[in-house]
Amino acid sequence: MKLKQLFTDDDAVSPVIGVILMVAITVILAAVIGAFVLDIGGSQEAAPQASYNWNLDSTADELDLEHSGGDDISHSSIEIQTSATSEDPFTSSGTFSAGTTVDAASSVTSGSTVSLVWEASSGDSSQVLSDYERS
Repeated sequence: MKLKQLFTDDDAVSPVIGVILMVAITVILAAVIGAFVLDIGGSQEAAPQASYNWNLDSTADELDLEHSGGDDISHSSIEIQTSATSEDPFTSSGTFSAGTTVDAASSVTSGSTVSLVWEASSGDSSQVLSDYERS
């Protein structure tokens, strides 16, 4: 073996590495495009974004919920959950929109929690939009 020829030899591994990288990039692009075309991963319905005010009438222990701004919410997708009683002030049709006030609970005692809960139309997810805890 000639030592001088070893240092002057121009054959290298870079063409092999280049081919491997090109194949890897092609496979990754095919996977990404396939995921978009086949809608793999699906899409999830986002919870509505809004702000709410809880108003307690301490003399009657009644709690009102006011929608003070943000997205309109279908009555069929929200409900009021309380730790003491089960009440639903929303009708099956219509929307809960800014400026609207509902009677959230008729007897809110000390230590009870009242929550406004949204459920996706598909029924596979839910989220507490706002809650009130009376101390």
